[in-house]
Amino acid sequence: MSAWRIDTHGLLPEARYVASPNHDGRPPGTQITMVVIHNISLPPNEYGSDDVQRLFTNQLNPDAHPYFATIWQNRVSAHFFIRRNGELIQFVPCLQRAWHAGVSSWQGRERCNDFSVGVELEGCDTEAFEEVQYAMLNHVLGALRQAYPITDIVGHSDIAPGRKTDPGPCFDWTKIKKD
Repeated sequence: MSAWRIDTHGLLPEARYVASPNHDGRPPGTQITMVVIHNISLPPNEYGSDDVQRLFTNQLNPDAHPYFATIWQNRVSAHFFIRRNGELIQFVPCLQRAWHAGVSSWQGRERCNDFSVGVELEGCDTEAFEEVQYAMLNHVLGALRQAYPITDIVGHSDIAPGRKTDPGPCFDWTKIKKD
């Protein structure tokens, strides 16, 4: 497979694009230097539905599951979502600031959404991720490294310790390619 490239609009052509309204512009002059890895499953610990897509596009039905009543008004999205089967969906162009990290800091820099790209893996803290997800993640990371001066790849728990636990203890950091 040839190297993937982010286009001039911040889109990865290999991803299925589903536009999320949950983003805005990055601060002027801000470089994208970090990738934040997350996990998500909706309902919690269940896989295969379109509920993550519904959450990221503000279409989650609060009556569809008791947990949804507590989150349906959240305005969140990541740039990318990698399903258990390896399917890749992009919700926000990389040049835009997706609302994925929340209150966060890294090495003294606050507001990590300003300078990061968020990648959600369909999963949870208590189950291993699929090999096809790591393979897809490495393709995405390769494209991001080519397009932007990425210096850090971190977990949500690294930038929001005590508040977030993802990608969790089952995420195998050794499966991330270094370049």
